[in-house]
Amino acid sequence: MFKNKLKVTLSILLLIIVAFAGCKSKYEKLRASSDTAKKYREAVRLYDKKDYSKALGLFDDLVQKYRGTAEAEDLSYYFAYTNYKLKDYTTARYHFKTFADTYASSAKAEECRFMAAYCFYLESPVFSLDQENTIKAIESLQLFINLYPKSDRVAEASKLISNLRDKLEMKSYANAKLFLDIGDYKSAVIAFRNSASDFPDTKYAEEMEFLTIKAQALYAKASLEMKQEERYNEAINLFAEFAKNYPSSKYLKEGEEIKKNSEKAIIDVKKLIAIQEAEMKILQDKAKAAEAATKAKSAEETKKEETKNK
Repeated sequence: MFKNKLKVTLSILLLIIVAFAGCKSKYEKLRASSDTAKKYREAVRLYDKKDYSKALGLFDDLVQKYRGTAEAEDLSYYFAYTNYKLKDYTTARYHFKTFADTYASSAKAEECRFMAAYCFYLESPVFSLDQENTIKAIESLQLFINLYPKSDRVAEASKLISNLRDKLEMKSYANAKLFLDIGDYKSAVIAFRNSASDFPDTKYAEEMEFLTIKAQALYAKASLEMKQEERYNEAINLFAEFAKNYPSSKYLKEGEEIKKNSEKAIIDVKKLIAIQEAEMKILQDKAKAAEAATKAKSAEETKKEETKNK
């Protein structure tokens, strides 16, 4: 009985394999044929059935053959969307843009111009990675808005640009904070200031302004003694401006501590420099005295030698 069941199961599997092979053979046979009209109809049918991989194979065969014909516009449109449905956004973007450029007067040109920009948007990586595609997406979406200011898609394009700028803002903030975390305090100060300048309405404004104070104080501490007073004073001035801008900030207490420590550090470094200068003066005086003694001895010996030779 078990053997019978096994035979039946194997027979069913064999039939499925044969049927599948037959279908595949039929598809491959169509791809190899020169019946472009039939191939086109089948490609559209497969696309509508969401069998995008097979549809792409047929559309790919047809693109060159239909170039310059009446069907080329619709074929280009299908071809771009098939790549898009398969998540090949780089290829889809290229074909959407090509469609918009080639068929600028088409009713679908606006849609394809938007989709080209949207593919860039979809290729924008997480904020921690290189943001070249993010910048290109913003440029493409802004171009779409400029070309079609009355389009129903302008609101969506503007929202997408806002999302992308948020990502660039986060990237800028994270890069500046990284300098602080690794102890490159001078670069941190510069990066925080640049980020605040590039994104004046950033949600990180308060935190970045405080972290600039912190980085400046640490930069002063790591500096040569002769540079510390000037750099600590810069941290103190930055805190005064911060306290004015954010009188209720949660960072005020820590900022006050940085200010007090900076003021104390200035006093300490002035004392240290005074001691160093005093010690240097003593050493210089000793060096002058030794030099004078050497000259006097040399003069005395010269005089003795002259007297001896008379």
